[in-house]
Order: sequence, then structure tokens, then C-alpha cells
Amino acid sequence: MINTVKISSCELINADCLEFIQTLPENSVDLIVTDPPYFKVKPEGWDNQWEGDDDYLKWLDQCLAQFWRVLKPAGSLYLFCGHRLASDTEIMMRERFNVLNHIIWAKPSGRWNGCNKESLRAYFPATERILFAEHYQGPYRPKDDGYVAQGRELKQHVMAPLISYFRDARKSLGITSKQIAEATGKKNMASHWFGTSQWQLPNEGNYNKLQALFARVAAEKHQRGELEKPHHQLVSTYSELNRQYTELLSEYKNLRRYFGVTAQFRTPMSGRINRCSTIQGNIRAKNRQKCCSR
Repeated sequence: MINTVKISSCELINADCLEFIQTLPENSVDLIVTDPPYFKVKPEGWDNQWEGDDDYLKWLDQCLAQFWRVLKPAGSLYLFCGHRLASDTEIMMRERFNVLNHIIWAKPSGRWNGCNKESLRAYFPATERILFAEHYQGPYRPKDDGYVAQGRELKQHVMAPLISYFRDARKSLGITSKQIAEATGKKNMASHWFGTSQWQLPNEGNYNKLQALFARVAAEKHQRGELEKPHHQLVSTYSELNRQYTELLSEYKNLRRYFGVTAQFRTPMSGRINRCSTIQGNIRAKNRQKCCSR
């Protein structure tokens, strides 16, 4: 049964999480904040509906599979869990997500303040855990936020004039990787100086050696000389193109998973992390769709 309540521009849905989330399309949720049952922590029936830990973890893994399906590549997941099964839950999450932080919610007061400490046979649980995770290109099916790929393609596009200058010169004279390695003493740099995916500008010393090699081969083949531009001119061009690349790259940052903290955020060194400041500091919804469950 699904009950829906509208509050201002938000729509609050009361339903079975695992059933309802299957109605959502793939890659449709920016943020998932979920506080599922911890199992055998509360006396109510909803927290004791599984036969054992394995049965409970199988159910939770079904939820994680759906979270993975609906969460956008640049989305974030915050999952609350109890201390007893926190390790099992984190290990299971790592099969589908990249766990970024294991946040400890240290409670300042609780039942342990009035318990008989002498009769305890283990430390009384005074904390809850919050697992903060993102997508990663794991064994199931990769989800990429596009930032790395866009940045790589952008750099190749912006640096195209310099990349073409080196590639065309090498192609014109038929210079081999072996010749480049022998002339410069660098065995694995031909793919960087004359490639595209990991291109880099050679330093002045190596460039002078390349110029000498190309001039010698051009003379032997009675062809026009190549790599004739002075190194300082290439450095100037590179600096300008790199400036353009840096400016354009910033435009792609909105593809990345959002993360920000406020001044109220408390570090672990303070001895305690306040639940509200932690969540408010790490999550800025910014009109995002939320999928929450209990």
C-alpha cells in the first residue's frame, strides 16, 4: 500500500521501500539517505522480521542492488546501520559501491549511563554508524560520472595544435620509436611526445635531440625539415592552451559527485560527531530527488 502526502513542492511517500524503489527508473536519484532496520535492536516486529543475520543481510543486499540501479553515476549514498552488523554491511556495500567514509555517530547520553558497568561482559553500544558511499567501476556494471572521460577528451581537443605538430612531423619522415629512444635515451617517451591520450611536451633538452634527429633524417631523405619551431615558442603556446584547458575543465565539474561541508561540521578529533551537523554538512540537496527508507 502506498500513501502519498505533498508538502509544498515535495512529495512524501509512505510505502515498502524495496517494493516502491523498483518502480523508479534507472539513474534517476541524486541522493539516497536510508535508515533501514538494524535487526534485533528494537522490540517491535518490524525490526525482528528476519530469521537470522544471513536472512537480514540478504534482504539488505536486495535493497543495495536497487540503490545501485536508481542512483545516478554522480550520486551519493548515506546508509545508517547499527554497530553489531556494521562490518558485514560495509563489506557487502563494497561489492557494489565505493565506501568513502565510515562515520561514527557518538551519542552523549543513553541507557548505558544508568547500567551496572561491573556486570557488563562487553562494551555497551554507544554509537551508530553512517556509511557514505559513491558509485565505482566495479565488477557488476560500470557507472562513470563522465568527469574523467570529458577531461581527457577536452585536453586532447585543446592541445590539438601541438599534438598535430609533433605527430605530423613524425609521420612525414617515418621516424620510428626506436630512433626516438636512441636519440634521446628515453625508451618509453615516444608515445607521450607523439601520441594523443597521454601527450606531454618534451623539455628543452629532449626537444633539441629530437630536432637533431629529424633534421638528419630529413637531409637523408631530401625532404623538408620538421620540428623547426624553437622550444620557447612551443612553451608559450602550451601555456596559453593549458590556460584555456583549465578554464574549460571547470565547466565539467558539475558532472562530479557533489560534496561540501559547513563550518558547523565537527571532525573526529573533537571526540564526537553530531548527527545533524554531519548530515547537513555533507549533503546539500539543491533541489535533488531523494529516496529515503526506514
